[in-house]
Amino acid sequence: MTQAECSAEAIQRIAALCTSRWHCNYTRIKLRTDPVYAAVLREIGSTHLPLLDIGCGIGLLGLYLRGAGLDATVTGFDYDTSKIEAAKLMSQHSGFSGLQYAAGDARHELPSFSGHVVILDLLQFFTSSEQDMLLAAAASRVASGGKLIIRSGLREATWRHRVTVMGDWLAKMSAWMKAAPVCYPTREQLEHVLSQSGLCVSIQPMWGRTPFNNYLIIAER
Repeated sequence: MTQAECSAEAIQRIAALCTSRWHCNYTRIKLRTDPVYAAVLREIGSTHLPLLDIGCGIGLLGLYLRGAGLDATVTGFDYDTSKIEAAKLMSQHSGFSGLQYAAGDARHELPSFSGHVVILDLLQFFTSSEQDMLLAAAASRVASGGKLIIRSGLREATWRHRVTVMGDWLAKMSAWMKAAPVCYPTREQLEHVLSQSGLCVSIQPMWGRTPFNNYLIIAER
């Protein structure tokens, strides 16, 4: 049965799968402190639709969902080939089935898919027009009864937005992210594009205990 969230013991087992000490420490801290993983689980945990994770990184979302007991197929997709290779190795060592990963540029291609779609902390690396194209492409892959779940900073005149921009630049400077932030979407942009794609949209703050200007966007068909 799917749990409300991944247990501390399961998170420790996931961290132990990492191929480097840096990834291990990052995974342990990320899965323990970032509320977005439990939020995704709450949104999709009662269904059996497959999940497309766009910008999956080293595959932490899929492993978190498995650790919480969700057995739906997860397809991870990311531009960074080194992270995809790490995700594949962790998946193989985990013993979990139904986790698959592929490298590619979401601005130009996405896997053929129908189910739930997740985009976490990715939109700011694209131009506004690229964001619109990605959002429309992702929405077209949301099945009936499925959800497009997005976590993104929004462009607002607030101190949280300034801190978010700084954090993204630090991620680039540390080489954790291959790209620098380009453009943060607005609430109005997300509502317009996703509603035009036939989805019902809700947007709510997801700051948690962080200073970042993150929002959780749920678009349901």
